[in-house]
Amino acid sequence: MKALRALWRVLRATAHVVRGLWTIRTEFGRLTPPQTELVVREWTRRMLVIMGVELVVEGAPPEHGPLLQVANHMSWLDILVMNGARPSRFVSKADAERWPLLGSLITGAGTLYLERGNRRAAMRMVHHMAERLELGDILTVFPEGTTGDGKALLPFHANLLQAAIAARAPVLPIALRFVQRDTGAPHPAPIFVGDTTLLGSIWTTLSADGLRAVVRYGEPQLAGGRDRREWANDLRAEVERLLRR
Repeated sequence: MKALRALWRVLRATAHVVRGLWTIRTEFGRLTPPQTELVVREWTRRMLVIMGVELVVEGAPPEHGPLLQVANHMSWLDILVMNGARPSRFVSKADAERWPLLGSLITGAGTLYLERGNRRAAMRMVHHMAERLELGDILTVFPEGTTGDGKALLPFHANLLQAAIAARAPVLPIALRFVQRDTGAPHPAPIFVGDTTLLGSIWTTLSADGLRAVVRYGEPQLAGGRDRREWANDLRAEVERLLRR
């Protein structure tokens, strides 16, 4: 029965992806930014319903930018979950652009791609992020730099925080959790680490029962004289506190 349910979800999700790609191609060029954000949010929430993922939002999503959001990172599903709570422009590793179907969707939603290990590209990204923040955008980064197993936070990389310092923009810590709907215990299905393939992780997620995604917003904070490394450590501690709360 789980396999049949997963297959049905695959078929419905694929049709929804195709509709999303068509919307990006035919509508996004003539919509205002607020209209685009609304379309992204509603499309994403519908996708989560199709996938059997219940979305719970705790705290206050930001109303407007400039703002840099930082969150822990466990899964390919994180971007969908956060866009369902409040759409933003993500800064993601470059190989996400090549994900089947999902890559086209997140690219269409305005994702910025970063080549890992390329120092010059990272510097260009910091400048580009600062420009977008100065224009009032909400950006989101996963400062762990890769997905974790959800049991412990990895160290936060500090480089991209320089964009918020340069633009004098606040940073908002966010905690993401995947839990069992009935017990609140951690749900392993969406975890995307190690040798797990993207398609294998998607199938496991679509086969899951009782999956709830929790997005918990903290309070925005300014650098307040901290350098980017000190600020990264403080933000990591705050995300850890939000995960335990």
